[in-house]
Amino acid sequence: MGVRLIALDIDGTLLPYEGTYKGELSPRVRTAVRALVEDGRTVVLASGRMREGVMSIAKELGLDTPFIAQEGCLIANADGSLLREIKLDRDLALAVTAYAREAGYEYEWFSAERYAATEQSPATDYYASLGNITAEYHPEPETLGIDPSGVGILSDREASSEVHDELVEHFGDTLHVLDFPFVTVALAPEATKAKGVALVAQRFGISRAETLAIGDSVNDASMLAWAGRGIATAKADRYAREAADESLPDEEYSVARVLEELL
Repeated sequence: MGVRLIALDIDGTLLPYEGTYKGELSPRVRTAVRALVEDGRTVVLASGRMREGVMSIAKELGLDTPFIAQEGCLIANADGSLLREIKLDRDLALAVTAYAREAGYEYEWFSAERYAATEQSPATDYYASLGNITAEYHPEPETLGIDPSGVGILSDREASSEVHDELVEHFGDTLHVLDFPFVTVALAPEATKAKGVALVAQRFGISRAETLAIGDSVNDASMLAWAGRGIATAKADRYAREAADESLPDEEYSVARVLEELL
């Protein structure tokens, strides 16, 4: 059975963190994606970015398919109109916030429309820039009227895994907790890239076995495990590598080569 749906992460996958095309779409990737679309395949972006940031890459690639944003909290049409938005229970969001305040961590709240943090930092600037959104800063983001999709606890590479483990121990399966190097993100349990890709696949009548996914991070792990063929990039974190069926070699055009080989 051939591959009919290709789900692609953006940052660290389509846009590498190093190399000639650091942070850019290489001509080979652009050409391969467009060739797949012309061949009748469905190409879907699945990113941790906020909506506008995903839309900008979709436009660059000429895609008119739905996309997944905000780690799986949001599924939208190519024009940005919402198909599905998964909110985090407010009481749970406030409980995570209370943990962050008690432990002395800065934190962030976000929804489909807004992103707010307790303090400006390189991490908040980076996420806002990727999402093409203006960040708001307030000592208590939870008071700004944001109906949250998620809450992020800002720390550092050493502390983030400890924060992750403590949230999982305390909240169990009432949260979907993502362990990033500089932020630990708490979402609703059903807010995953896998759920988003499955919904899009169902919409187009495409089976799990006919789906291929490529990603590099903890937020990609669910879709790499769900897809009929899950591929981790060479620089992928341990969550993505463990979930994937295979890993790419450490070569500059390895992602483009996989896409080309599908043709």
